[in-house]
Order: sequence, then C-alpha cells, then structure tokens
Amino acid sequence: MSDDVILETRGLTKEFKGFVAVNNVALRVRRGTIHALIGPNGAGKTTCFNLLTHFLEPTRGSIFYKGNDITGSPPARIARAGLVRSFQISAVFPHLTVLENVRIALQRKKRGPSFDFWVSEKTLEQLNSPARELIHAVGLEEFEGTIAVELPYGRKRALEIATTLALDPEVMLLDEPTAGMTHSDVERITALVKRVSANRTVLMVEHNLSVVSTLSNTITVLQRGEILAEGDYASVSKNPQVVEAYLGAGHG
Repeated sequence: MSDDVILETRGLTKEFKGFVAVNNVALRVRRGTIHALIGPNGAGKTTCFNLLTHFLEPTRGSIFYKGNDITGSPPARIARAGLVRSFQISAVFPHLTVLENVRIALQRKKRGPSFDFWVSEKTLEQLNSPARELIHAVGLEEFEGTIAVELPYGRKRALEIATTLALDPEVMLLDEPTAGMTHSDVERITALVKRVSANRTVLMVEHNLSVVSTLSNTITVLQRGEILAEGDYASVSKNPQVVEAYLGAGHG
C-alpha cells in the first residue's frame, strides 16, 4: 500500500445466496482527501460501505487500513483505531441535551467501549470545555442545552458529526450526510463536512451530486457492484458510461 493511501480494498466481493452485490472492488482512498462513492439504485454502494465499516463480512477480498489487514475486525475495535462511521457508531441519545451527548462521546473516547454512568457530576464537568469546543466546531452553540430529540433535522446531523469528532477519527465515513434535508440544511452540512475534513480523510456515500461536486476530490462510481469509473467530478461527469448508467438513471 502506498503511504498516501489510508484505506484500500482488494478484490472486495459480497454475495447473497448467489446474487453478487459487490464484485471484485479495488478501492483506494488517499490520505487527507474527500472521496465519494456514488451510483444508481442497486449499484452496490451501500453494501460496499457496510463492508468497509464491518457491518457485513465480505465473501472474498481484503480491507486494509493504514497498511494493516482489518478484514473481519469488529466495528468497535476499528473505530478505536480511528476509522469511524458517523450516524452509526455515534453516541446520540435523544433525551439528553447537546452538551450531555457530546460529553458522553468524549467519555467513550477516554474510557473505551464501556461507559461509566455513575461517575460524579464534578468529574463529568471536566469534559465540558472540550465538549463545548466540539459544539462550537459544528455550529451548535445556541443549542447546547437543547434536548437532542427537539433539534431540527439538520442540527441533529450536526450533533452526530460532533459526537463522531469526539472519537478523534482519522477517517470519517459518512453515510448520506445530507439525505432528506432542506436546501439550507444541505448547504450548512456541506460547509460543515468541508470544515471538519481538515487534517482528516472522509469517505462518503452521497446521492446529491451538487454536494459531491462541491466536496469531493475523488469520486468512485459503482454499477451492478463493480467500479464503472473513477476520478474527479469533471472527468466522471463527462464519462459517457456514467452519464448513461448513473445520471441518465437518476440518483435516488
């Protein structure tokens, strides 16, 4: 593996009772970039993402993170190593405040996979300062005392990103970060992803091509479980096969 490649798959394949959902995918995510995984419905991008984040086991192939073979490793172990899937592993509790949620995520980073819910309030208050730094980073200062379930949808996503950042990820894996959002929320989360990607790597599955074009350094297009094309947005968007298979088919 090249030093500038932080996440790589070799021959990644997933079969479901004879149906090949992901077929021999060789993905190379370069350190410090934003890499988008796109494709029409049924292309295999969600399955591929689930393989990378260890929610599915591959039928064949290998996954490497920082040069180490992590195929089959538990998600929690990989998260502690710095490969963190937002919106799945994030510790967001709907009936706790924004501050309390971020504090718990910081506690998880400090104490590992288990939580100690019975520590004193004074001990927890020691986490207030770093928690507020993260809350500020995602633009939620005015919502610090708001119960998570009461947050507008786009702000909930910002909280999920804050709790992910609390785990100090080296690679953030974002699963459709702007899905279901209003235009203003899409713009806010796009700017947030751009901001928090500084000094880390981002791999995302995203349907919104405007977001993809704004954020991505590299785009991998899947079709029927295989890589159809790869490159920057300018080259991928002009590829006749991509236009036919992806843009022509819609991107729902």
